[in-house]
Amino acid sequence: MDVRASTSPFSPNIADTLGDVNIFTAAGDPVFFKDLWDQSQGIAVVALLRHFGCPCSWELASALKEAKPKFDAAGVKLVAIGVGTPNKARILADRLPFPMDCLYADPERKAYDILGLYYGFGRTFFTPAIDDVSALTLMHQAKVFSRFGALQKAVKNYTIKATPDDKSGVLQQGGMFVFKGKQLLYARKDEGAGDHAPLDDIFDVCCKVPVA
Repeated sequence: MDVRASTSPFSPNIADTLGDVNIFTAAGDPVFFKDLWDQSQGIAVVALLRHFGCPCSWELASALKEAKPKFDAAGVKLVAIGVGTPNKARILADRLPFPMDCLYADPERKAYDILGLYYGFGRTFFTPAIDDVSALTLMHQAKVFSRFGALQKAVKNYTIKATPDDKSGVLQQGGMFVFKGKQLLYARKDEGAGDHAPLDDIFDVCCKVPVA
């Protein structure tokens, strides 16, 4: 399990805090966070992408799409949320492609703020795990380069038009969360662009939880 994954920084009531956050389906309909999955016993993987115009978001979305049959078989709801308006979400959904019924837009980054996900220039272009900037750059490049094949495949139909009109959103980092009902089982904040949670860890968490 990734050592950076921890639920301890989060309130036990984090699901309730998120519950009344209003985001949008990719079709443009408003929806409350609490209505994204069964809040009694349902298991949900909630992936907060960066913005819809980030190639790393397309890479993660591609991996989630490939994993969806496995999640479905385990009775796990997949929820992917990105930064931008619904029309930007639809660009990713149409061109990747990605299932529209799993994709949501948070243009004001409300959920990201509540979850305390990282934001800023340094986080976007460097992984702040070590102090030396040149080493940071090399470390980040090596991480992305190691997945070059998957990234190249994911961005085959990529377009920069999916980037939010509000450019402040491009500095937002994402994260990965697993809930059973309102209980937070797994939480990991992305340290920087392309720093995604290992999906094997997510599967392990989901498989350990008995489906009601």
